[in-house]
Amino acid sequence: MPFGNTHKKLKINYSEYPDLRQHNNLRDKETMDNVIKTGDDNPEEVGVLGPDLVAAMVNLSPAMQGSPKTVHGKFKKKLKMPKISGFVRRPRSPKPRVESNPPQTEVIMDFLENLKENRLVEACQQLLLREDQLFGQETMTVEGLVQVCNEDDKDTLQKDYETLLLHLWMAVHTTFSSTPSGEHLEILRSAVETITLLEEKDQQWEGRPEGSSEAPVWRPHQCRLIHDTLLKKMVDSQMRNATVEEDNISVSSVDNLSTSMKREVCRMGKRLKEDILRVARDIRDCYPPDFDVCNLYVRLYHQKFSARLTELARSGLDVDDCNYLLCWVNNYYPNDILKHKDLEGHINMESLGTLLSEKDLTTLEEQYLLQKESKVGTWFSKALSKEEEGWLSGKSPELIDGYCFCPLAIDVIQAVDGAMREARTILGSEAKAQRILRQLDSFLISYKSSLEEFVKRTGENTQAVVKANLVSIEQFRDFIVGREESIPEEIRTSCMSTLADLRDCGYGYFTGPIHEELRVQYHRLWTQAWFTGGQMVLDEILGTLERHMQQFTDLKPICVEELLGRLHMEMMVEYVKRMMKRKMRLKDKEQQEAAATLLAEDSSKLSTYFIEAGSKICWLSEVLPKMAEVVRLQDPGSIQLEIVTLARDFPDLSWRHISALLSLKANLSIADVRSIKESLVENRPTVTTCNTIPPFFSKVPAGRTWNMCRPACICYGRRGYSSQD
Repeated sequence: MPFGNTHKKLKINYSEYPDLRQHNNLRDKETMDNVIKTGDDNPEEVGVLGPDLVAAMVNLSPAMQGSPKTVHGKFKKKLKMPKISGFVRRPRSPKPRVESNPPQTEVIMDFLENLKENRLVEACQQLLLREDQLFGQETMTVEGLVQVCNEDDKDTLQKDYETLLLHLWMAVHTTFSSTPSGEHLEILRSAVETITLLEEKDQQWEGRPEGSSEAPVWRPHQCRLIHDTLLKKMVDSQMRNATVEEDNISVSSVDNLSTSMKREVCRMGKRLKEDILRVARDIRDCYPPDFDVCNLYVRLYHQKFSARLTELARSGLDVDDCNYLLCWVNNYYPNDILKHKDLEGHINMESLGTLLSEKDLTTLEEQYLLQKESKVGTWFSKALSKEEEGWLSGKSPELIDGYCFCPLAIDVIQAVDGAMREARTILGSEAKAQRILRQLDSFLISYKSSLEEFVKRTGENTQAVVKANLVSIEQFRDFIVGREESIPEEIRTSCMSTLADLRDCGYGYFTGPIHEELRVQYHRLWTQAWFTGGQMVLDEILGTLERHMQQFTDLKPICVEELLGRLHMEMMVEYVKRMMKRKMRLKDKEQQEAAATLLAEDSSKLSTYFIEAGSKICWLSEVLPKMAEVVRLQDPGSIQLEIVTLARDFPDLSWRHISALLSLKANLSIADVRSIKESLVENRPTVTTCNTIPPFFSKVPAGRTWNMCRPACICYGRRGYSSQD
């Protein structure tokens, strides 16, 4: 961007720079050295102008022995101002004299006057012009031509360059000394443009042809290098002073921090943020793009902050300080500072890297995770122990909305969420925070053991406690399923397996006694009494089930739904198991059609009862009708097609199950059975690819494969070749 001239005056705090009072009246080399070295005597204020800057500057010339005014007086008598390209002195023309508006005369300032007014660019241009006159531009291109220069003029010019450079570095040094103002920014902008002019002149001298006259002793100035070195020292001073300054820091945000380490890190971080935001908002416009000043400052602050945090990380921090340091490294610094909207597009975050090395960061993160895992695990153990005490005390769980309730799952899930949220903030990584979920897996295993032991007891509150814990188990399961994508597969699989065991334990506590009472009635299914209709076996089964379901009015509906689903599945499994026991053989078409009709009626009764009661396993209503169709059909080709369809819909259907089903049809030949089997083997690889129905037949125990060498016609009243009841 263009850089205009400045006409403002640089304000210098002479209390910080006592020797600079004489910067416009330098009398000898010793005076100049004292000004430059002021920072050594007072490193907190002017240390940035220290020995490195002195080494970078050209030694003062002998011309400084005289008075600056005397020297400049001599120079002005000898120097004839050349014609400057683009500059034309306008001749004065007579104008009417107006008493109220006297004529304005053009004022041409000399070098010292320009410096006094902080017109650094004009002062620099004057020096460059004198340098060109002293050394002659023609010597840069004509081989062998030597320009003879006056040594006094050279010394004077060197001394003036040194004075100009001092003004430049003071302008840069005051970048953070006060609140940015238009005057200060104009002076800095002028200083930066002057640095650019001096750098260009350095490049001209370096690019002169071989055999040209030697460059002046003050070339190259290396202003860009000195500028960057000065910025580094300024940043060091800013960060060093931040650790002890408290005036500009909020009491609530710093002084309330519990340790000196936290206060130090907080002050350094705040100073870093304030300074680089000032650079992005104000200072950046004073520099041309090639300086890349935002990245330069951010890189310097990053290096200084990183160095100090590394020292602290290796000093053996306690848990609290470790956590705070990790917060700055993984969260506050990258998110609140580097991603600030005012820095967007001006800095390259990727080039900075992390504040701590991978080794140091891993050490701190491991320290944090170990203590957090221990803390969470201890809390889980106490929560479970407290819950067990309530179980064993004989006290019934509380009722909420009329349902038994246990707060264990809510408390544990909230603790997990809180620990995970904190870990994500401190570690800056979801993947690293997931390690805490191992504690949930361990807790569920302990929870399972405690509940399994408790249900073996016969206390008055056992049923109510199990009902309450079923609510907790479902809440844990919903939590794991809902976080499927954010929980590592290994931990998720282990948790779901443990929860499956917990559900079996809790729901099995209620379904076990129900099935035990129904066992006698189950045995009458698919017997001659069932076939002839002399006993309404299934109606009796459903009546008994309805009586038992009355005890679950205080069980939460979501748990009742799961309980009904389990009973639905288990009763269907029991029904098909009795069907495949081979207690019956249907010898002809009439018997087979009659059995198929009964089978369809039973299927309708079971499905209607459970669906109306609240079971969500609707697909179970398809099992018995498909099996009834196999029983009803007489044509071997149609049976074969129906078997393939059944295998497609239920991939876990084995040949043992099919053999048991076909054994009901006494009029089916061995050749027909063999053909059906071959067709199934041939078509099975293609019929199981798109199935989404959960396993069913794998829950049904099947007897040994039907011996196809037995006689083909056995009446339904005789017992077939089957496994024991």
